[in-house]
Formats: sequence, C-alpha cells, structure tokens
Amino acid sequence: QVQLVESGGGLVQAGGSLRLSCAASGRTFSSYAMGWFRQAPGKEREFVAAISWRGVIYLDSVKGRFTISRDNAKNTLYLQMDSLKPEDTAVYYCAAGSRGMLAQLGSYYDYWGQGTQVTVSS
Repeated sequence: QVQLVESGGGLVQAGGSLRLSCAASGRTFSSYAMGWFRQAPGKEREFVAAISWRGVIYLDSVKGRFTISRDNAKNTLYLQMDSLKPEDTAVYYCAAGSRGMLAQLGSYYDYWGQGTQVTVSS
C-alpha cells in the first residue's frame, strides 16, 4: 500500500511559478512510475507528466514550462511549474504505478493522492 500526499499548491499570477511536492509512503518508491495529473472544473482529468527509470514524458502544452523530478531517498515527487498560465488552473494529483510503466493513462496508476489546488490569475 502506498499513500501519497501533495503539497505546494496555491494562488499565483500568470507568468509565475509554483513547485508541487508529493510525499509517498512505502519502501518501494523507487520502483514505481510516478505521474502528475490535473482536473479543471467541468473537465475530465488530464495527464500532465510522468517519470520512471525509463525517462520522462509531458503533456505537449506544458513542455518547456513544467519539470517533473523525484528524490528516491526522500520518497518525494516534484513538479516545478514555471511560466504559469490561467489555463493551468486545476486540482493537481500525483499518482503511483506499481508496474513502473511510463504512461499517460490513469488506469496504469494504482495509487492517488487527494490533490492540491493550483489557481493562476490573469
């Protein structure tokens, strides 16, 4: 069982930056694929970025602005978000996949956090 707790969300002006963190429990964190997803009001959940030993992948609209990283010694996943836009406003969730597959589909992830709100004002 893995528990995930996100933090770092908040209100920021367009063009600003935020760094999200996701603290994970469990002793096998390093073997998991980790992902960030987001859900805006009235919209479906959307893949943002993922990282595993195979590499990283990003949603096209965040490439060059967001950076996903992990610290396996601290069991923590990060999402550095720069040049934020109003359309980035959403609840951001981290997710862990026990199969270690680098995937954009939520079905590949077994555990989910409760989410952290990111609001970007224009």
